[in-house]
Parts: sequence; C-alpha cells; structure tokens
Amino acid sequence: MENIIKDLNTFLSDLNVFYRKLQNYHWNITGKHFFVIHSKLEEYYDKINEQIDEIAEHILMKNGEPLGSMKDYLENTSIQEAKNEKVKDNVVFESIIKDYSMLLQEVTSIKKKADEQVDYLTSSLMDNYILDYTKTIWMLKQTMSE
Repeated sequence: MENIIKDLNTFLSDLNVFYRKLQNYHWNITGKHFFVIHSKLEEYYDKINEQIDEIAEHILMKNGEPLGSMKDYLENTSIQEAKNEKVKDNVVFESIIKDYSMLLQEVTSIKKKADEQVDYLTSSLMDNYILDYTKTIWMLKQTMSE
C-alpha cells in the first residue's frame, strides 16, 4: 500500500507542475488562435486543479500524507516546467500532448499496481483519468492535424 501512496504523491507532483505549466501557457500564448487556445488552456488547468484536490484527498483516505510544497513537487515530478516567455500554439500543443501522454502512462501504471493489491478504489479512480487523458490526447492530435 505504501508504494501506491508514493506513486500517488508522484502523480500529485506531476499534476501540480502541469497545472502551473498550463497556466503559464494560458498567460503567454500568442498567435491567430489566441482566444480559442487561451480559453481551452483555462479549461484544462481548471480540470487539473480538481484532480489535484481529488488525488490529495485520496491519499489522505488511504492514511497517507499528500505532498504539499512546490519544493516537494519539483523534486518528484517528471513534467518539465514552461519558460516565462511568449509561446506559439504548435509548441504548446506538442508540449501538452507529451505531458498528457506521460500522465496517461503514470495512471495506467498506478491502476495495474492497485489491481494487483486489490485496491479497487484507487483502480477505479485511475479509470477516470485514463479515459480523460486518452480523449484529451486524441482531441489535441486532431487539432494539430490541420
């Protein structure tokens, strides 16, 4: 069970850094599709923020301690932060497809471990993320195929 909590804390770290990255892109996006992408990025980071709370509470329900500092998140994340600079839509899309794909691999791994440990509550929660991230990746790839 401790391994699941450790994995959930790594996931929590990734979500927190990804949230900041999405918000950074939201502030710094440029180009002819600014309005659409600006709004979509806000939708993404709002959803990630809800997931942050959900995962932290899930860790608490498992009698674990969720990480809570930026220092902890940065030490435990696989997500690369965005730079503080103006950015074009294709760079944003490529970056967040990569990050969503990494998150998808992460939640799939957590689900497998949870199933092995008969932790169906965690497994079920990961199903929601698997569906969400798979659909988001597909939609982003469709947008890039213009």
